[in-house]
Amino acid sequence: MAGGFMGKILWVDLTRGDITEETLNEELARQFLGGYGLGARILYSRQETGVDPLGPENILGFLTGPLTGTVAIGGTRYTVVAKSPLTGGWGDANSGGYFGPYLKMAGVDAVFFRGISDKPAYIFIENGKAELRDASYLWGKDCYETEDLLRSELGTDVKVACIGPAGENKSFISAVINDRGRAAGRSGLGAVMGSKKLKAVVAKKSTSVTVADAELVRNLRKKYTPQLSNTIDWMKTYGTSWVVGPSSHSGDSPVKNWGGVGVIDFPDISSLQADNILIYRERKYACYQCPIGCGAHMKAGDGEYSYPAGCHRPEYETLAMFGPNCLNNDIKSIIKANDICNRFGLDTISAGASIAFVMECYEKGILKKSETDGLEMTWGNHKAMIAMLGKLARREGFGNLLADGVKVAARKIGRGSEIYAMHVQGQELGAHDPKLDRSWGMGYELDPTPGRHTQNSKAFIPLKLSPELESRKPFANAGEEFRIYNAFNHVVNSIGLCAFVFSNFPSTDALMNFMRAVTGWDITIDEIIKTGDRIVNIRQAFNIREGLNTLDFTLPARVLGKPPFKTGPLASKVFDEENLRVACLTEADWDLKTSKPSKKRLLELGLQDVAKDIWG
Repeated sequence: MAGGFMGKILWVDLTRGDITEETLNEELARQFLGGYGLGARILYSRQETGVDPLGPENILGFLTGPLTGTVAIGGTRYTVVAKSPLTGGWGDANSGGYFGPYLKMAGVDAVFFRGISDKPAYIFIENGKAELRDASYLWGKDCYETEDLLRSELGTDVKVACIGPAGENKSFISAVINDRGRAAGRSGLGAVMGSKKLKAVVAKKSTSVTVADAELVRNLRKKYTPQLSNTIDWMKTYGTSWVVGPSSHSGDSPVKNWGGVGVIDFPDISSLQADNILIYRERKYACYQCPIGCGAHMKAGDGEYSYPAGCHRPEYETLAMFGPNCLNNDIKSIIKANDICNRFGLDTISAGASIAFVMECYEKGILKKSETDGLEMTWGNHKAMIAMLGKLARREGFGNLLADGVKVAARKIGRGSEIYAMHVQGQELGAHDPKLDRSWGMGYELDPTPGRHTQNSKAFIPLKLSPELESRKPFANAGEEFRIYNAFNHVVNSIGLCAFVFSNFPSTDALMNFMRAVTGWDITIDEIIKTGDRIVNIRQAFNIREGLNTLDFTLPARVLGKPPFKTGPLASKVFDEENLRVACLTEADWDLKTSKPSKKRLLELGLQDVAKDIWG
């Protein structure tokens, strides 16, 4: 087996209580790498079409990548995969911290779950073996309590990924939480975990990850770490929190549920400036073996908002969604909101979007105080925001209506509320405006997981490209640029590499050099691009088989700039949706009416079974 892989996959039948082992084939690993690449290939092959996302036939997977748990800079990530209850199609979410490396060092590359347990359960993995255990005493407890209890019982050399009450209650916007506040947040996969009565996955560090050339990996780390110095300086201090202040006025962050202009509707950003957020920091936090350490734990909250010392600092997306998007400049309330989401297991992007949706419906007279449990859901009312978020987290009162995201909430409310629900195919949008940078919108609409800021083709690419990639410029059109850059994004997300680290590598060569040293494979730039293409096409094929068409993944009118803003930094700007979509689909060789990948393209990528399924 290539370096970076443990060579083992576990399969758990929760209905029967059976656990079986499978050897990971190296050819399969090289074709799909790990993470959602390998996950999509396995689910496409082994899951029937049309299964209920919350039913026993939906397969839930936890996967690492070849860099996960190695000393390669940024090898910290793991991915959760399943059919999404939020979009009805392919679902994935990934997270950093320590759980991913510990899952690998527990002796497995991945673990998949079928069926539904007859009672709450958790799985304990050590030395490549696993055991299902009773979690009845953990059911109903929040993510912090769950992790603390399991680590007190099983030892400090274990790491935990779990769900809180939101996942147990099958909220479509629930997340999987690890490290007491790191979230695999998108696609609603916490609900899938809850539907299976799977409370937690616990991994015990029991071995190390063997790499092809350990000395070379260490030397590459020594070489590239100093070249990250500019990133280390500001990320160590502020993380991504430094972005939200300026982004509120540049047109990047959503303001007033995507309908406002920051410099007009949200003029006071002082409390959201990075140095003012820094006041509340208790200590810094780094993911496994990361020299940057962009995370932070906060001091205990007092006064109006109480939260425990050590809770995670809210980062950009959370700050933007509970801040300018709700016209809220009270930083303590945002820290509290982040703590609620992490404790109960909620995606902060979707939760913040849901609160902003209610505030706008309240402003427009669609919702009345008598309908919102007596809460005055006015813009900037952070007390009402926190109270409603607690209801959402518990599925209590009006919060029950919001617990499945804005698309479902708008359908239940009706009365014209649909135009204020900011989502694509049910997935609430990341906090970046495509009218400012079109590459955000291309990812929002064209990726098999729509609405995701992490599928931006350019934001997470190093400024300097490898000579082989640089020689391909200028690209023929926006479609070619999107396809080639996005291929790297898919590889990054599949090998367990942090996208922030990758984007700050001195060049794209760093990724290739680490992969060669870890795996022993002689990877070329053409193989990287083809592998990324293969991964996006297998994810797209999953959606096609589920009856989904990318052309139906459309942004809300106001996000497109229809009508355009009259003032501010985005005045008169419109996202050029149609032309960009045609360019990208043409380059990908996906049908312009059905978005099906062509038979020729699928065969070129070695996806013969997929080509037969789709085209006969």
